[in-house]
Amino acid sequence: MRASSKGLLTQISQFWNMLDDLAENDPERYKNFIEQELKDGKKLCVDPEPQFCLQTKILKPKEKILFVNLCQWKRIMAPQSATHPVPVYVGRPEDISEASGSYTVINVAYNPGVLQAAEKDPGIKDQLIKMAMHCIEERFQFTLTHSYHVTSFKIKGSIPRMKENLMGTKTDFTGFKGIMGTENTLENIRKSTESEPNHLPQVLLTKKQASSDKGRCLIEEISSSEIQVEVKKPAYELKVVKDQNEKPLKIEVKIELPGINSVSLCELSVSEVDLLIEVSEKYRLFLNLPESVNTEMTTAKFVKNKSELFITMPLA
Repeated sequence: MRASSKGLLTQISQFWNMLDDLAENDPERYKNFIEQELKDGKKLCVDPEPQFCLQTKILKPKEKILFVNLCQWKRIMAPQSATHPVPVYVGRPEDISEASGSYTVINVAYNPGVLQAAEKDPGIKDQLIKMAMHCIEERFQFTLTHSYHVTSFKIKGSIPRMKENLMGTKTDFTGFKGIMGTENTLENIRKSTESEPNHLPQVLLTKKQASSDKGRCLIEEISSSEIQVEVKKPAYELKVVKDQNEKPLKIEVKIELPGINSVSLCELSVSEVDLLIEVSEKYRLFLNLPESVNTEMTTAKFVKNKSELFITMPLA
């Protein structure tokens, strides 16, 4: 990007201030805007999905079997070009002990387009696996064996456990994301600062490019030292609203965010079955919802003078 990060932050702050004004002066337009952004950004609120699993071995610091779940996740950006770094997110290791022995599981997430390209080309798939293994070694100071094999099962462990592992750590996937999935709008703001359109291809480095660019950094880790910041779980109230016949109609959540006076600091993602709120390295709340909700009709309101976020989610 030619625009500085500071300039982009200023633009985003101005954008959220305009939203605050719109919510106060024209609630109907604000509601329509949020509903449209929810519709456009729905695909970005999906959970990670397992693609394939590989088995290898940790040699140091302690020898142990390692399973790596390669997952696709739309929240992970695609590489900007065939020669740009491939964004990858690595979850925390989980040590499992069973009657048959002990092993470690690590979840690794890529953009879906990256994994689709890998499934079509064995060479790219091998590159992708080796990238993941190298990233694991660098992140956790492990020494892995260079051999591996792809298992007959897609995932080691359970899907809910994989989701919690990947979604349970604070990350900054795209630089900036706003409340209720307004990433498309922020992307438009970002593009307005560039003289050339952003190009996001669906392939990794070709073998020829890889051999000629050995000195280039091919891995861009999305996790950073920011994950070490301890955040608080905010106080909240969750209520299932029912009609006179005791039929559930909607879910209402009130979240208290002391010290927060602007919605621009909030990042909220809602799927049909869960809710995630993260606030400027201060608060984090992940909730499994008791009922399936309609994300397109979900609305949120931030009350400045009380520092409270109200979320209303009609049931699907």
